[in-house]
Amino acid sequence: MPEPYLLFAQHGWADTNQSMMTLAEALAVGEAQIVAPCLNYAMTWLRITPLIDEVDALATATLVRQPSLPVRIVGHSMGGLIWLEVLNRHPEWWPRVDFLVLVGSPVGGADLGRILDPLQVGVGIAADLGRDRRPLAARIAAAIPTLAIAGDVDGGSDGTIPVESTRVPHGQFVCLEGISHAALRCHPRVVEQIQQFWDGSSLSALLLPHFLVDQLRQIPGMTDAHRRDFARATPWHTFADGTSIRLWRGPMGIQHVFLASAEGDCLYSGYVGWLHTGDLWQGLEAVRAKADLPQGR
Repeated sequence: MPEPYLLFAQHGWADTNQSMMTLAEALAVGEAQIVAPCLNYAMTWLRITPLIDEVDALATATLVRQPSLPVRIVGHSMGGLIWLEVLNRHPEWWPRVDFLVLVGSPVGGADLGRILDPLQVGVGIAADLGRDRRPLAARIAAAIPTLAIAGDVDGGSDGTIPVESTRVPHGQFVCLEGISHAALRCHPRVVEQIQQFWDGSSLSALLLPHFLVDQLRQIPGMTDAHRRDFARATPWHTFADGTSIRLWRGPMGIQHVFLASAEGDCLYSGYVGWLHTGDLWQGLEAVRAKADLPQGR
């Protein structure tokens, strides 16, 4: 019989805890104690900080009551982002966390959030969802076994969140074809993948940071994006190893940026809006100059 543990299951934006409770009950084994808080539906449309505070307070009280039980965490969409922020506040909890699973979570920033808040002035929850938390997630994944699960219904997203934005350096990654963002909350295939991860199976190689991808993501305004326009892009610069940066200018002045392998596969897709056009060209020149140095390769 498995040892008792605490299972935190957190729903996300514009949702309740019903589906996450179903997921947690499908996952729970032995004497698992489920904690699946239902955040105020209306409040999930406002700002994320009060939601983080609420989950933090509940988790703190639970861990005080159960000081010896290990912890497993599953968060869907914004629920995963909330838990990244909670864990960032409490590194002292990290040794207690056996597993962290992020399901359809826009760790790199939701492009929908950037679209709704193009001037980055802080328009409700859009500003919070559009924030890039990948450096934070990478630090946590280096210390806590982490699995990111994405859905793909259209060759690059789950219909809401681009696959690109769900990847976490130092964590494992699974992309499930044909499963939408909402369906990820309690789909049997998601349950199966999480159970295999908890059982110690290696579902993928650990994602390692890619020098050029990291450099592109550091350009101000760069947002992880869908790969659908990769075929339209034209080469802007090709590096010595055959890797190339390709560009395509879309509607409303949106500049799409792709990194292609020497074999022509898409390694990264992102975009910047017109607000950061100047930053983009400066950033691309800096990436080209740095990558072409011997130590940059």
